[in-house]
Amino acid sequence: MRVLKTVAAMQLACKEIRAVTRSLGFVPTMGALHEGHLSLVRRARAECDSVVASIFVNPLQFGPTEDFDQYPRTFEADCAVLEGEGVEILFAPSVGEMYPSGAVTTVTVAGVGDRLDGASRPGHFTGVATVVAKLLHVVSADRAYFGKKDAAQLAVLRTMVRDLNFPVELVGCGIVRDGDGLALSSRNRYLSAVDRGRALVLRRVLLDMMWRISGGTWASDALYAAGLEILASEPHVRLDYLAIVDADTLLPVKEAKPGTLVAIAAYVGTTRLIDNFVVGSGDEL
Repeated sequence: MRVLKTVAAMQLACKEIRAVTRSLGFVPTMGALHEGHLSLVRRARAECDSVVASIFVNPLQFGPTEDFDQYPRTFEADCAVLEGEGVEILFAPSVGEMYPSGAVTTVTVAGVGDRLDGASRPGHFTGVATVVAKLLHVVSADRAYFGKKDAAQLAVLRTMVRDLNFPVELVGCGIVRDGDGLALSSRNRYLSAVDRGRALVLRRVLLDMMWRISGGTWASDALYAAGLEILASEPHVRLDYLAIVDADTLLPVKEAKPGTLVAIAAYVGTTRLIDNFVVGSGDEL
């Protein structure tokens, strides 16, 4: 696996790959890789002739009080894992390479980018959209792979790709869970053993809501109230949002019909976790 650190080198390498291959898959990450990330790589390998990845902890998507400095960085281990999974090129730029002195252009996806995580973390999705736009421009992949755990992010990026006519297919891949059902996240390593147990309430909330929907309770108000009741069983878990929304626009809906996104974000101790499912999609919790 080649590790490239400049935009120019990565653009040239991707151009060379595209000259001899039919399809190029791209897996952008912030590192601290786990099985969720690797599921994206494996999906890309199954669907594309060549696969490239990136590791870049993007400062633009972290707020001033968030965990940019503490975000786990395991670059050497990540490289070994990606090479073992058959990734051909890893793009690992510095902050200065991605945001050179004097750079002022950002990408804001108005509306959808201000909802859910965008409301809780002002400016977050501008940071996400900006870095992903730059990465898609550098790599010029046919398909780019993202986890469905970040459902709001996926909605924002799909809107951006549509509006700006990026010639790439965004592929959403299913949530990967640990043995206890907790959705995998690089931030799970922040959790103490006690908080890890408390974090499972996010899944319990979603499981109950999924069960109620399958039983014919579609009204969002009733589902929301039931979810809050379960969340109250863990007083050390602080809710950020519990949302029943259109999966594309992230706007609230009155009924949880097929295609509706049911999403939760909460703080377990100081660690913010997210989880979700889409009604009628066959998502497993």
